[in-house]
Amino acid sequence: MIHYKAIGKIMGALLMLLGALMLPGVAFALYFGSHDEIPLLSAAFVSFAIGGTLYFSFSKQDQNIRKREGYMIVTLSWIFMSVFGMLPYLFSGTIPHFHDAIFETISGLTTTGATILNDIEAMPEGIIFWRSMTQWIGGLGIIVLTVAILPLLGIGGIELFVAESPGPTSDKLHPRIRETAKRLWLVYIGLTFTVGVLYYIGGMNFFDAVNHALTTMATGGFSTKNASMAYFDSAFIQYTAILFMFLAGTNFTIIYFGLMGKFKRVWKSDEFKAYASAILFLALIFAIPIFYYSGQEFEKSFRDGLFQIVSLITTTGYVTADYTAYHQGLTLLFFMMLFLGGSAGSTSGGIKFVRHLTFVKNTWLEFKRIVHPRAVVPLKINGDRVTGKIITHIMNFLLIYLMIFVLGSIVMALMGYDIITSFGAVATSLGNVGPAIGQVGPMDNFAFFDPGAKIFLSFLMLLGRLELFTILILFTPFFWRAN
Repeated sequence: MIHYKAIGKIMGALLMLLGALMLPGVAFALYFGSHDEIPLLSAAFVSFAIGGTLYFSFSKQDQNIRKREGYMIVTLSWIFMSVFGMLPYLFSGTIPHFHDAIFETISGLTTTGATILNDIEAMPEGIIFWRSMTQWIGGLGIIVLTVAILPLLGIGGIELFVAESPGPTSDKLHPRIRETAKRLWLVYIGLTFTVGVLYYIGGMNFFDAVNHALTTMATGGFSTKNASMAYFDSAFIQYTAILFMFLAGTNFTIIYFGLMGKFKRVWKSDEFKAYASAILFLALIFAIPIFYYSGQEFEKSFRDGLFQIVSLITTTGYVTADYTAYHQGLTLLFFMMLFLGGSAGSTSGGIKFVRHLTFVKNTWLEFKRIVHPRAVVPLKINGDRVTGKIITHIMNFLLIYLMIFVLGSIVMALMGYDIITSFGAVATSLGNVGPAIGQVGPMDNFAFFDPGAKIFLSFLMLLGRLELFTILILFTPFFWRAN
């Protein structure tokens, strides 16, 4: 039996929290005199009112939250956040159509960074800040935030944490899941503050520094400028962005251990070593052809290559150059990066390095098992043996991910879009990246898509952000059976 009272009460708490998070945008609107404080206040009031009604309608909460409720709560919370998170756009008239507003909101919350806006700089400051804030909220996830600050989820919080956390592993920093969530958010807030200060020192004004700090650590990629990071023609700003995109794509547990001086725990991580090595290797091999085709100085070519590689692998989506303008071969390689993703337990989307690492290691060991059929050849990650159950789960994930990419591309092609654009739009939506190839390249946006295509891509964004199974399991008949 599903405990609907618990779900209703938690949905109410989430909506009240979402309403509270809209209020900083009001402060920016008043400070800049952008006259969008009323829409933001109205949206916050609606969220508070409906959230409060839900919360106080259920006087007794059954705190025995099981896996079944966990998956429902996480999926519903992201749907509720998306619907109520688009209210500032609708109330202000900056994005008047439902399909555009829901697309922009889901793109923000899932940290995809795809946009339907043709002129971001014409948007009022309060709305721009809310747009950036949606990415920062979605970076670690609203559930993790709620577990951290609300005692409501003190029991059963682990089921929600696991259902929302990105990646196949959910390392805990503390035996109590609430303490783990708190420490993750402290690291997140601290890094956001640090990169914001560095952006400001590097030459950004206060508003730009705040917004880009929020979207950098969320690996979201929303910018206050139409040209994205290319607007800030500063090596200091761009290298700062590279460093913090890299950190945002790192498992936050690893970052925490590093900050605590536990460097042995950092270097024990096979995923971190693979993630850092891949970025360095790709940056070195891309620098020469970019230098050759762009005609720029070598340092600028290296910086552009490194920036785009880190931005795509971490699924941030910032751009400093049009990577589709170099060469078709380089464009294909950049496209393949849409399927990498950062580390499990980070704010990045995509498949995640730990899954790729497990797949590669298991494939390599399979050759050894064929030659030595009686030998026991265990697969180890971080020195620990990986169970058959986890390997099966990862292989299933990779297969389903590929199937959804293929089927999604077919759906987009049937809607009338060319195959390159279909591949790019589906890959970037499912991987929560932002820019891709075709008509959704780094210099383009998603405004030209039909309403149906935008809704479909929005669904893919949610599917990718919640790691496929959290949503897909709701469509299985045995999920709804009593036993």
